[in-house]
Amino acid sequence: MRVFNFAAGPATLPSEVLQQVRDELLDWRGSGMSVMEVSHRSKAFIGVAQEAESLLRELLNVPSSYKVLFLQGGATGQFSAIPLNLTTPESTVDYINTGTWSKKAIGEAKRLTKVNVAADEAASNYSTAPGQGALKLTKGAAYVHYTPNETIGGVEFPYVPETNGVPLVADMSSTILSRPIDVSKFGLIYAGAQKNIGPSGLVVVIVREDLIGKARPGTPAVWDYKAMADEGSMLNTPATFGWYFAGLVFKWLKAQGGLQAIGERNRAKADALYGYIDASGFYRNPVSKEARSWMNVPFTLAKPDLDKTFLSEANAAGLTNLEGHRSVGGMRASIYNAMPLEGVQALVAFMKDFQRRHG
Repeated sequence: MRVFNFAAGPATLPSEVLQQVRDELLDWRGSGMSVMEVSHRSKAFIGVAQEAESLLRELLNVPSSYKVLFLQGGATGQFSAIPLNLTTPESTVDYINTGTWSKKAIGEAKRLTKVNVAADEAASNYSTAPGQGALKLTKGAAYVHYTPNETIGGVEFPYVPETNGVPLVADMSSTILSRPIDVSKFGLIYAGAQKNIGPSGLVVVIVREDLIGKARPGTPAVWDYKAMADEGSMLNTPATFGWYFAGLVFKWLKAQGGLQAIGERNRAKADALYGYIDASGFYRNPVSKEARSWMNVPFTLAKPDLDKTFLSEANAAGLTNLEGHRSVGGMRASIYNAMPLEGVQALVAFMKDFQRRHG
């Protein structure tokens, strides 16, 4: 029996896609072999790759002046690849620090270039997002980097920062494809696949063409955006299974009505869960209301000694992976695209019953 999986990533995937993958696993398109056994250089797989890119471009309305890359190394690999491609050692870059993943990106960038932390939300224990007026941006910076959604803390920017012409770089691992976005506002978007795109092992990079072709000498070819773009993301053997799976997810998203429809569904899921938490008096979300994530909802109990009981009983009820990140504790419900409204409703019903019995 399928459970409602609230994991932050690798996360729940659309059941319809999983069923198609299961049906095709041993015999893909009548080939007598799995898609995982097909050469990435074959006409058949190149067709899969091109269709996936086309669907992603359609879903996000990606302008033709952007390259779409399907790479490896995860979002963490991009923490290094971005400064290697967009800076020199003498450049200054601006980073906005709103939590764990921002900090990791900053730490890697500092190894490669000069970093100005344009805002740091430490004073709120990373439960807020800075306003536009609080950003201390550097004139002539090579880029401005931010994390629109901090997966661990559940903090989300309610706006897209204005950078006055400086390229805006965004780690959208937890928000990509969750609603419409204006790609033209960004110089570069990157996202690990394991939340709203597919299985782990793939990272998508959407980069404006004028930003590529300037990688530092010594940059590994697999992290040189122009080298990868020139080879259709196939300079080396790509993550073929993840790429194939991503294409099926993109088809599924299109069949759901696209990002406008999926965004409305995600808004309804988040409103239902936050609404109950706020009204309960027993559960609490630590994030300021204007900066709450649609995708990752952390919460605590009024009686922390009940955490283990809550998790054990939730798991028995088919509500799994609700543990908060080890660095913050408590609970966290990640409600990505593939989590149906019914899953959130089941969680709220369980939370109500648990409060009735233990509150």
